[in-house]
Amino acid sequence: MPLVTADDLRTLLVRPLTDAQCTLAATLTEDAIRGEVGDRLTDPPQPGVSSVALAVAARILTNPAGVRSEQAGGMLVSYADAQTGVILSDDERRRLRRAVGMASGAGMLDIAPANECASVSVWRPA
Repeated sequence: MPLVTADDLRTLLVRPLTDAQCTLAATLTEDAIRGEVGDRLTDPPQPGVSSVALAVAARILTNPAGVRSEQAGGMLVSYADAQTGVILSDDERRRLRRAVGMASGAGMLDIAPANECASVSVWRPA
């Protein structure tokens, strides 16, 4: 089951899109999400994954260059990131990791094998 369908994108963006545009956006979105959560993604996807996928795919189609702001006088353009390609926001990463049961703590390094999902607990002094 695809994370994003052409009908979903056309309905959300309320504009005509070619099948090629929809396929490319869906492919790039799935690649970015699988790059973040790996094989923990199920079919059908866990609750919360589809909304992130649709938001990412829509952003690919509406702002492919990742422009953050523009200014007409003096032609100043700033970009969301120096990297090119599909970039997940910190919030999207957190939501995806939570949806598939991965730890998403700040600064946490996840070195567990893909089949291990250790629970996270916070130590507080009594």
